[in-house]
Formats: sequence, structure tokens, C-alpha cells
Amino acid sequence: MSEQYIPPAIWVDDTAGGNEWANINSPVSGARYQQDLPEGDHPFQLYSLGTPNGQKVTIMLEELLLLGIKEAEYDAYLINIGKSEQFSSGFVGVNPNSKIPALVDRSGEEDVNVFESASILVHLAEKFGQFLPQSGPSRTAVFNWLFWAQGSAPFLGGGFGHFYAYADEKQEYPINRYAMETKRQLDVLDKQLAKHPYVAGDEYSIADIAIWPWYGNLVLGRLYDAAEFLQVESYSHVLRWAQMLEQREGVKRGRIVNKSSGEAWEQLRERHSADDIDKVLDLNKVASS
Repeated sequence: MSEQYIPPAIWVDDTAGGNEWANINSPVSGARYQQDLPEGDHPFQLYSLGTPNGQKVTIMLEELLLLGIKEAEYDAYLINIGKSEQFSSGFVGVNPNSKIPALVDRSGEEDVNVFESASILVHLAEKFGQFLPQSGPSRTAVFNWLFWAQGSAPFLGGGFGHFYAYADEKQEYPINRYAMETKRQLDVLDKQLAKHPYVAGDEYSIADIAIWPWYGNLVLGRLYDAAEFLQVESYSHVLRWAQMLEQREGVKRGRIVNKSSGEAWEQLRERHSADDIDKVLDLNKVASS
């Protein structure tokens, strides 16, 4: 650390600089400019980005479609958070918190805005009666782990990921603090998955769909280039689970939607039909042949 930071008596927003991810932040909420959101023809309109939080929803929607639930058809539009598109008046109208993902459910008599990834998962699970037990201890177990993910993942993403991968300056204290917490969380998951094939028990659920994009991608080496640093191979049960879910067709399809980085076969900026995904995944088949 170059020099010790001494907090002033009163905090002042002084984050202007070259860090793209720091510059999009503001202490004030609300729209920064006027712009409507695009709209497609399907019952669900998704405004998102292929980050772990965004992948939760697209995996869920693809899993539903693979079950033959045509009513889950959706249009997915990419929201470029680096260009502050989450602060348009249209996006803020759906999610006043200006965070992806945001969903508009147009399947009923009136439109329903749904934001926060866990809320979207529950909304879809209850609407279609899938991936969430209707009652009893198994339903509670799914909610336990779903809310565990919502409380834990910010320590991985905004904590470890920010200071390890995105901060302008590598600092020992925050990296050590959040690396320790990330490893503790992986240990929690590992011990749970030593007893059950899926996070909440014997059945695949929205708990798995919520947790895999963060912790599955991490142990598979796709998040923050931190697999070696965190020694993820030592969490053998998490790794087994992550590899198993990676092979699900819904995960393969959902993880590439609204993704704008990586290999060509894992990037799909917008999704309006199953064919859009098929065309991108076909590139992987060609490259592998």
C-alpha cells in the first residue's frame, strides 16, 4: 500500500479516474438520461448482462423452455453497465435500484416488473410450478440456500472479485479478508454437497440455479482468474456439482445469453428465439470438430 488512507470528517464523492467500474457508481439513485427500453414479442422481456447474476435468470428460463413450457418464451436485451445503460429512464422504470437483471412479465392482464435475481427466480418458479417444492421442509431448504446465496455472493463479487481483479491497486488487507470469506463459503458449500447431490437436497432447484453462476464458475476457473489462488480443487464436492450442472442443456444455453465476452461460441448479445442460441453453440461444435 503506497500510503495510508485517513477518512475525512465528511465523505465526498471523489471517485473520478480511469477505473471503468468505479466511475459508473454514484451515491444518488434514479435515471440519468431519458431512453425507452426495447421490446420484443414474447411474454417475458429481460434486460440483463451475462454476469453471474444475469446467468441465473437466463438459465432458469432455458430450463423451463426445455421442459416444454412455451409460455416461458422471452426476449433478452443486453444492458451494457460499463456504458451506464442501467441508468436510463426505461431501465430505472423497471428496476429503481439500477442493477441487472430486470424482468417484465407481460403474460397477465397487467405488466409486472420483477427485479433482484432471487425474486425473479421465485416469480418464475411459482408461476410455472418448477424447481421449487410447493410446501414443507424441502421448500424451506431451497429458500435457505437461495437466501444464503443472496447474502454470500456479494462478498465474493463485490468483495473478493473487486479487490483481487478490478481495484486500481492490489491491497493485502481487503484481498486477504475477502479471500478468507470466499474460502469459508466454499467450505460451507462443500460440506453441504458432501451430503447431497444438489445444494438443497436430492432435487435440482432454484438454489442450484442461483449458486452455480457464482460458485460453479469460480471453481471451474471462469471467474476472476482466481482458481489457483483460492485452491478451488480442494473443494471436491463443489467441483463435482459444478461439473455436473455444467453439462445440463439449460445451463449450457442460459450461460451464454447477454454475454459479450469470451469465445465466439459463448457470446450472444440478444436472444429472441431458440435458434439464436443454437447458432452460437454450433460455432463450438465446428471449433471442436
